[in-house]
Amino acid sequence: MLSVSHIAKTFNPGTVNEKTALSDLSLHLAPGDFVTIIGSNGAGKSTLFNAIAGSFLCDRGTIVLDGKDITFEPEFKRARTIGRLFQDPMRGSAPGMTIEENLALAAGSGGWFSHIGQGDKKRFRERLALLDMGLEDRMKQPVGLLSGGQRQALTLLMSTMNPPKLLLLDEHTAALDPGTAEKVLKLTQTMVSEHKITTMMVTHNMQNALDLGNRTLMMNRGDIVLDIQGRDREGLTVNDLLEKFRAEAGRNLDNDRILLSD
Repeated sequence: MLSVSHIAKTFNPGTVNEKTALSDLSLHLAPGDFVTIIGSNGAGKSTLFNAIAGSFLCDRGTIVLDGKDITFEPEFKRARTIGRLFQDPMRGSAPGMTIEENLALAAGSGGWFSHIGQGDKKRFRERLALLDMGLEDRMKQPVGLLSGGQRQALTLLMSTMNPPKLLLLDEHTAALDPGTAEKVLKLTQTMVSEHKITTMMVTHNMQNALDLGNRTLMMNRGDIVLDIQGRDREGLTVNDLLEKFRAEAGRNLDNDRILLSD
């Protein structure tokens, strides 16, 4: 479904700030895979997402999505089939527009200058009710008045109004309080399962990396050092994961944010 073959990316080549962010990385996802990704700061997690989403062109390698080579396709075209949520809840919606208008744009049924039909409004209310946040009764309210958790849940809903072929979740609960983060994660599981969306999720929480999805990757210095799935993943503990990382990467995981998460 997604085939990333031998991609590499070096920023500021030939300067004192040269940084190899991705190093001959290859990855294959089957349809419906839900992959969690963990690694230290600078491991290349967000850079991998940026490469797949088309935020930049890789120095070499190919990216194929659902049988189509998108290696040189611009980001705005990839966005038609790739959904993405960021750590910052403010990035995924338009604050000056109402909840209803944001959903209409996401659904392709209108916005500022288009009439939103009663059928669309009914559909939006039904989808918002799934969030269990009371937003179905606030559809005329500007999104900028919502809390961070409400905006992130709304963005998740928007990204699945027309289910993408691939969903990239870049630490999308990291900026939320624990209770709201747990709620958004449950919503994520529900929506991904409902639409059978192939999903990649970066997380700093190692337990979540083992509990969610069907496959866990660990990255180090621009490459994937662990790819755990199936029976190898069943019953695996956080300590097991740390030991596997040490064995494969040749060093201990040194990210306090990850190590102190529960």
